[in-house]
Amino acid sequence: MRTVKEISDVTGISVRTLHYYDEIGLLKPTEKSEAGYRLYDDKALETLQQILFFREFDIPLKEIKAVMSDPALAKNQILQMQRKMLVAKKERMERLISSIDDILKGENKMDFAVFSKTEMEELFQTMFDHMPENIRTLAVKEFGGVAEWKKHYMEVVSSEKMQKNYAKVVEWYGGKENLLSVANHPLSAEVAESYNKRMEAVLQKLAAKRGCDADSFEVKEVVGEFGFVMKQFTQVKNEEGVMLAHAQYYRDEKVKTMMDERYGKGASEFFAQAIEAFYRHRNFEG
Repeated sequence: MRTVKEISDVTGISVRTLHYYDEIGLLKPTEKSEAGYRLYDDKALETLQQILFFREFDIPLKEIKAVMSDPALAKNQILQMQRKMLVAKKERMERLISSIDDILKGENKMDFAVFSKTEMEELFQTMFDHMPENIRTLAVKEFGGVAEWKKHYMEVVSSEKMQKNYAKVVEWYGGKENLLSVANHPLSAEVAESYNKRMEAVLQKLAAKRGCDADSFEVKEVVGEFGFVMKQFTQVKNEEGVMLAHAQYYRDEKVKTMMDERYGKGASEFFAQAIEAFYRHRNFEG
């Protein structure tokens, strides 16, 4: 058995933090001494290690507790989940280190690509194949053809800023392969259509709030609903990265034209501002 002080020395976690984990039921001591001191065995230390793995990805304690206490998840499943997340982060770090090495050698370049050109083309094709007919027709008309639309899509998703967003999204999915699997094996047409109808209803509600402050409660209420639907639809653990990527997409000039034609003048920029205000406020509260 180890005392709180010994656990703190081994892990680098403060005694106060360990006390807090006990208070919220995240990590209970194995037992208490006659004097009332918390004592931890090797199993408790393993649990703490798993908690620290999740904290490495800034996952909220409430969500960590839900995962750790899920009876459907065996220890090995949790470890596999964490391993995939760590591998994804390791790959990104190695890519950044390689880019820095290139700069030190005099090759002034930084490669933030998460997906290869082939993978991005496959993602476009999947999106195109499963998109509702009315939206697909509108997009093809706006871009002047499928080839032009695809070219524009590739330019947008290849940008450094978008790839950085994707890198974070990959972590939330627990690895690039998981993300690609979800993206390339979308929901059935019936389920997708149901989500699209919900998404359309939410966007119509948000468009109707264009006269309101993007930071107002009534706008945040709709954006919160938007985020909830998006989280269910994309199957991510945390929808923030996807939503912020949408905000950036809404600021693209061609997308603005298309969205404003559908939802009213200034709608696309308002959507972007509302999404950013919602997640800025949520992060501040966190």
